[in-house]
Amino acid sequence: MITRTLSLDELRTRSLEEIVNSVAAQHQGINVVLPNGEEVVIQPKLRLRPLPVLEGSVSSGWKDAIYRES
Repeated sequence: MITRTLSLDELRTRSLEEIVNSVAAQHQGINVVLPNGEEVVIQPKLRLRPLPVLEGSVSSGWKDAIYRES
């Protein structure tokens, strides 16, 4: 994920709603550098694609076979 680095002063002119909407729309995080040098990251939540449904079956007793002592 690409992240932009901005100072707190650069963000003061923008509303919180504008900043959050920008992060969500661009899928790009913002690294905010505070006056004391600390950094805060604002980033969108990653969305995972759903897992595919696979054809086939699992035989009954598969678990017993794995844990059976030899």
